[in-house]
Amino acid sequence: MDLARLEAVTWRNRALLLFDRIAMPVAVCDVYGAVLLANPAMAAECGTTPGRLRGRDVLDLFSPREATQVERIAEALRMRRRSRYQVSVRWRAPGGAERYGELTADPVSDTVEDTPALLVMLRVEGERERPGADAPAGQGRVTPVEARVLALLAGGATTARAARETGLTTDGVTYHLRRLSSRWNAANRTELVARAYALGVLTPGVWPPEASAPE
Repeated sequence: MDLARLEAVTWRNRALLLFDRIAMPVAVCDVYGAVLLANPAMAAECGTTPGRLRGRDVLDLFSPREATQVERIAEALRMRRRSRYQVSVRWRAPGGAERYGELTADPVSDTVEDTPALLVMLRVEGERERPGADAPAGQGRVTPVEARVLALLAGGATTARAARETGLTTDGVTYHLRRLSSRWNAANRTELVARAYALGVLTPGVWPPEASAPE
């Protein structure tokens, strides 16, 4: 492999590592809105893994609050205008609450002649709780991916093994653990597992550990 190609691969790997570690939900889509790449934060908003988002239409995941916004963006892209586009959206969070925020799409490509991809960033502005949901139940709601990570952790799995078992990167696993630790105010992984059992996320008295069936 020549030096220029080796440097290109090195920088691509560094960029992907940074992409995974960004706390803001981010995805790269083609010009039609199909997801090409998503980071763990974006996948968490959809209750899945980054790999399972590939090929999904971003506007199926996040519903525009005004259809005319999307029509204006589509027309601008057809005209090859390279501006930042913003769409107000709403979506259903994994716990059941309705969230709302803003998607920002920036066309990116190597040259102005190339068909651009879209760098999409999601800013969460707030959420409305699901009617009838109470605070304790809300605390105990986790995504299927989070439940699987917790079960593996309770069984003694390392971050690397949890990543292999769930199809996440090690940074993706760490992201979910930090998110849960912050939500449950857990100081370490032992306390995080204890909270998972206390909240009914993990089934007590079962080995190997497994997640409780959702209500």
